[in-house]
Amino acid sequence: MAKHILLVDDDALMRRSLAFNLEQAGYQVSAAANAEDGLAMARLETPDLILLDIGLPGMDGLDALRNFQQRADTPIIFVTARRRELDQALGLELGADDYITKPFDLNVLLARIKAVLRRYERSTPSKAMPDRLEVGDLVIEPAAHVVSLAGEGLDLAPREFDLLCALALRAGQVVSVDDLLAQVWGAEYEGETQAVYVHIRWLREKIEANPQKPQRIITVRGVGYKLESVEIS
Repeated sequence: MAKHILLVDDDALMRRSLAFNLEQAGYQVSAAANAEDGLAMARLETPDLILLDIGLPGMDGLDALRNFQQRADTPIIFVTARRRELDQALGLELGADDYITKPFDLNVLLARIKAVLRRYERSTPSKAMPDRLEVGDLVIEPAAHVVSLAGEGLDLAPREFDLLCALALRAGQVVSVDDLLAQVWGAEYEGETQAVYVHIRWLREKIEANPQKPQRIITVRGVGYKLESVEIS
């Protein structure tokens, strides 16, 4: 069955062109000119992936992202004409799964869509994934997509959650940056190590008492990172 993509973009020409090309690539496509219509469409039929323009009229892409996340756990790729890294970083920190900047090559977008869908399917809990991972007072429940630290719930973006799971599965062992990139982002991101560094920094801000002097996510210079057990009394 064809994967269903919801495209939300206020550029009519872009919507028509992109919808046509995505359908030619084998996807089922719904298209909306604004976030409000996109949310209404998603309520009627939950898409497998959302392509969301960040600069929408009315409700903008960042607000739309929050609304989509409240309704369903659907992967989202930001499509943005803004080249400022702040917009891109903010979108990813809030929970978008990827971004692509206009103008873009169609083949690049198709590769990103496939990568996000594959990663999303891989991150769906399976029998091989433990029901519960405990590393000191850090507790992860993959099936419920829940993380708590010393009994307090943490709000992690999807990529942050996947990265933490990858480290927790090998707690106390060094996991190379390349391994993390392949496990969490996929083979299409080979060489884009900056993505790992940025998400490690965001994770440390959420789980470390002092992100500048981390005790949980330890850097092993020239090799990678390891997640250590810490109990805060």
